[in-house]
Amino acid sequence: MDNLSESEEEKIRLEHEAAKLFMRCYEHDTGKEIRHIWHNRPMRPDVSCEFEGARLDLEIAHLYGSEAEAMMILGRELTEITRAALTALEDISVDDRLLSALNRILQNKAQKHYQSERVWLILRNAHPAWTADQIVALQHLIEVPEDHPFDQIWIVGDMSAASGIVRLYM
Repeated sequence: MDNLSESEEEKIRLEHEAAKLFMRCYEHDTGKEIRHIWHNRPMRPDVSCEFEGARLDLEIAHLYGSEAEAMMILGRELTEITRAALTALEDISVDDRLLSALNRILQNKAQKHYQSERVWLILRNAHPAWTADQIVALQHLIEVPEDHPFDQIWIVGDMSAASGIVRLYM
């Protein structure tokens, strides 16, 4: 990863981790092999792999909730403004924050366009207060935009994939 900033390197590392966790869970759950990831350049989804004898592109996103929560979860030094933003979030229910963050990330990703024939969106839940079970319980309220570029949309339930994966759209 030559000539990349520290944050770019971290982003790529997190994307690869998420892809590997998803692929491992998908293989376990379906019995279908999904192999060999490699990183892509802009205008293509983040990583690609081989699935059912053909290329499958994976767009990876991490679900943190808010920028302030992402900074806390990633272990960044928190400013007073960030601390105040985190305190303000305490007044919003965990489920409402999850649903809002999930719908926001789906809306943002739906706007993207890729040079790819087959793209799956893989979201990795990075928020320790949220679980795959909560995502399943709220699934009927999740707003998957009608016009999006993804063949399938999946969520890795937590940072280590201990709670498995949840399919949102197929």
